[in-house]
Amino acid sequence: MTERGLTPSQTVGPYLSIGLPWPDGPSVVAEGTPGAIRITGTVFDGTGAIVPDALIETWQADPAGGFAHPDDPRGLPGTGFRGFGRCPTDDAGNWAILTLKPGTVPDREGRPQAPHIDVSVLARGLLHRVVTRIYFADEAEANAADPVLATVPAARRSTLVAPLSGDGYRFDIRLQGDHETVFFAI
Repeated sequence: MTERGLTPSQTVGPYLSIGLPWPDGPSVVAEGTPGAIRITGTVFDGTGAIVPDALIETWQADPAGGFAHPDDPRGLPGTGFRGFGRCPTDDAGNWAILTLKPGTVPDREGRPQAPHIDVSVLARGLLHRVVTRIYFADEAEANAADPVLATVPAARRSTLVAPLSGDGYRFDIRLQGDHETVFFAI
């Protein structure tokens, strides 16, 4: 028997989307839900070109700061809030998630974190997903005290803060280049 090496890594190919999107994936909550917000954005590559075949996944707490997960250490009662969204980009690189604004959650030391949404991006050319966060521009006081945001150089924090836009917020994702979105090693 001959010994074989490891199979080399591959980037995500053109068939990424097969089986991943589902009809209510971008709707964390139903249309018409009181307090619903829409977060929209565009994904750009390192040259500034749109990425028409990326996949955005979001995970967040509900407005009370609880997670739709049995391991939520605070033992908050279930609200029926899914907390997870998935949206492929369209031909123009655009994506949108309909959700509720998350509440404050504690970090591992119990310090409050500003309302935020965790985001994973999968796209061609990436060997692994990249992970970032969406913070909200109208939460300036909470953002200033957030222990995770404080680890990001001040000049780069704006890449994580979504400004108000229409019926929600705008969060563009730049995978590389000028104004590259801050990504976290997890």
